[in-house]
Amino acid sequence: MSLLGRYGMDTITLNGPLEAKLDAMRQAGFSQVMLNARDLVSHPGGVRAAAAAVRASGLRSTGFQVLRDFEGLSDHLHHYKVDIAKSMLEMCAEIGSPVLLACSSTSRHATDDLDLIARDLRKLAMLAVPLGIKIAYEALSWGRTVNEFAASWNVVCRADTPNLGVGLDSFHIFAAKTPLDELEMIDPERVFLVQLSDFMWNETPTFEERITTARTFRVFPGEGVHSGQLSDFVQRIDRLGYRGDYSFEVFNDDYQSLPLDVVAQRARKSALWLNDTVLRKPAPLPAWTRERA
Repeated sequence: MSLLGRYGMDTITLNGPLEAKLDAMRQAGFSQVMLNARDLVSHPGGVRAAAAAVRASGLRSTGFQVLRDFEGLSDHLHHYKVDIAKSMLEMCAEIGSPVLLACSSTSRHATDDLDLIARDLRKLAMLAVPLGIKIAYEALSWGRTVNEFAASWNVVCRADTPNLGVGLDSFHIFAAKTPLDELEMIDPERVFLVQLSDFMWNETPTFEERITTARTFRVFPGEGVHSGQLSDFVQRIDRLGYRGDYSFEVFNDDYQSLPLDVVAQRARKSALWLNDTVLRKPAPLPAWTRERA
């Protein structure tokens, strides 16, 4: 595996057509990409053409996002969301993604009963089984009932389904100020996705501020004010035995105004920092590739 083999970018970070985004990531040395449903449905050629572009790029799909507000609903709302989930799973399978990300519900119409939430996620996982897809359940820091990873892990344990695990997002962990010691309770084999980003201020005291920061002003690991916490987070999950992927989940309005290659190189610099400094692993890259960073 190459140096950047465990690190990937999210298409949401870059502006422009899908093919240009994929090319910028590949040119920066990445070998994987986190894809969004909008990448597929907004492609001029449709979902199949978008999937073909991903395959042609040579980048593997880290995961596919995002199914929102799925769990805890009843009656017609539940049936509606099941139909949406089936379509999302079909697109996930079309691009060959191993993981569908599902975020904890923010809906006031959803129950706060953890057993009922677990029941719905078990159903979602069962729908994914025939397609060979795993479900990564992520706690949004502004979620109605589940807003910290300890709660999402609780629900996953209640559901007790092999292809249902957790997704960990450093932004939500830092925004909610969740103690990192709670990572010790999680089985690393059930961590299906780790998303990394930072931001430029220490406090996000309200849900509204968390939402605004999350959607407009995240930065790459090593660029924000939480570098020490982010290092600690990555080192902890590495010691626990996590050997999966790290995806840079960076929503940033400024980056949307910059050339694709400039943003991709910022992401590369972040991956090098994580690999060389945080995880202290040697970089088996030829000199010319490192000079480009």
